[in-house]
Amino acid sequence: MGTILRGPSKKDIQRLGKYAESAVPPTRIVTIGMRDGVKIAAAIYLPKGAGRFPALLAASPYRFDNDIAPALPMFLWRETGPIGWYLEQGYAFVHMDVRGTGRSGGNYRYMCRKEQRDLCEVIEWIARQKWSNGRVGGIGQSYYARMQWFMAIQNPPHLACVAPYDGNVDTYRSSAYTGGIPGEFPVTWYRGVRLLNQDPACGPSRLVEWDYPRAVRAHPIYDAFWRERAAAPNLHRIRVPVFSIGVWRKVDLHLNGNIVGFQRSGGPKKLLVFGSANVHAAVQDYSSVAFHERYLLPFYDRYLKDKQTGYEAEPAVRWFASGATEMRAADAWPPEDIAYRTYYLARARSGGPAGSVTSLNNGELGEDAPQTDSDSTSYDYPDPGWRMGVVGTGPDGRPDPARRVLTFTSTPLQAELEIAGPIKLVLYASSTQIDTDFIVKLSEQYAQNAEERGKDINPRYQIVTKGWLRASHRNIDPVLSTEHAPHYGHDHPQPIAPGKVYRFEIALMPTAHRFARGSCIRLELANGDSSVTEFVFAHEYSPAKIGRDTIFHDRRHPSQLALPVRR
Repeated sequence: MGTILRGPSKKDIQRLGKYAESAVPPTRIVTIGMRDGVKIAAAIYLPKGAGRFPALLAASPYRFDNDIAPALPMFLWRETGPIGWYLEQGYAFVHMDVRGTGRSGGNYRYMCRKEQRDLCEVIEWIARQKWSNGRVGGIGQSYYARMQWFMAIQNPPHLACVAPYDGNVDTYRSSAYTGGIPGEFPVTWYRGVRLLNQDPACGPSRLVEWDYPRAVRAHPIYDAFWRERAAAPNLHRIRVPVFSIGVWRKVDLHLNGNIVGFQRSGGPKKLLVFGSANVHAAVQDYSSVAFHERYLLPFYDRYLKDKQTGYEAEPAVRWFASGATEMRAADAWPPEDIAYRTYYLARARSGGPAGSVTSLNNGELGEDAPQTDSDSTSYDYPDPGWRMGVVGTGPDGRPDPARRVLTFTSTPLQAELEIAGPIKLVLYASSTQIDTDFIVKLSEQYAQNAEERGKDINPRYQIVTKGWLRASHRNIDPVLSTEHAPHYGHDHPQPIAPGKVYRFEIALMPTAHRFARGSCIRLELANGDSSVTEFVFAHEYSPAKIGRDTIFHDRRHPSQLALPVRR
């Protein structure tokens, strides 16, 4: 047993008011010595009564001292799952503060090699305790999920399984520089990490001094700094059972990691993609007992208690398609029952869908290949109508995300259309600049009555998925790419020549969605985005982004969108 530290007092709990009833204080708080002399602090939660229990391990910089805070949607960092409920199911729960945060020693360096190695040492320490049955499983969302990927790629002897919920496997590609474009998320996220450490629900204040956002800016390409902090290159080493659970609405951050993690893991594996409505709902779903009882407990009971729970009989892949009410299932991802359908970008023509949405161009998206020898659409940026990022305002004064960007819209669908899988946009484009950004959104545009359209109010819509690419990062890794899912190297940016037409392959994040009859498929294109539509996942817009881009859509330059349509 390591050194025992003081946990939350009765007064700490009482200060929570009505939330005191749901607070679960740890059985004890200990420090565990690592091989380099650093002591890692961990809160140990044990079931009532004597016995040897399987343990669930959660690890993050969010501090176990904050576990007494209620699991509310506004606390997006409250991602451990229902600790008290797992104790009732006969599990021990261990929550460690990663090095340099909370009560742990050392210096924080964001998922560095030492932080990863600490996970193995803590797992083996747990297995040696008198209250442990020798089996440890990973648990948690987001950062906690990412720690599980790092647990699994190292295969410590007493790790029995992991269930990463909503956790990516590559920070560079998933939040810091999506498509090579610098994002604002690292700054926002790290501000929260520092707050959680400096002003916790209980326990001593901790100042996290290292400047992570500065480190992010110092590494704009995929170099050794990012490779060290990515689980993706080593996923094939995983041997323990993996239950990867993603969330469609977390397309800006974690979704692709859960899918890639499932695809590349070397051991027994299953994938579930959940249909939580938004970022806050994803946290709320994971905090609910019902979610864990339905999906995760059968997994943990199977591999940590040797129970026959029916988990192994479940399909390898399950997902909720947005716009549908039933869960789908398949033997693999992407599912085999899809056929790609091509939609070509075009200028609005007489009799087409022009006018169904007010945007910079009101372009078309159709199944007929272009027949003209020369056709293109240009836009200048920044647009004078942009108010909140690239979002303008409508005639009613409200934010209108489509009004001041390029759109290409299909005619109303004559029947429901369901898609499932990766999506690729082939774009022929030029710029007056030596670099430019493409931020792409695929949306379902709902049917609109004539009265609203007559008032120039844009129709309701739902973003289905997104894609990003900085032109200088266009080089594709042929080994890791598939036909409809290009993978960018991001290690050797190459500027573009002003005025030259280039062919860009832009990966849109995988999705599953059912478009309703009467809706339109809408593609939006701009060189920036907005917190109005991206929440905390918007990208930086620098003074260097001033110029004109041209999108070509003619016989020689057939810009096109490939959608995975279920048969």
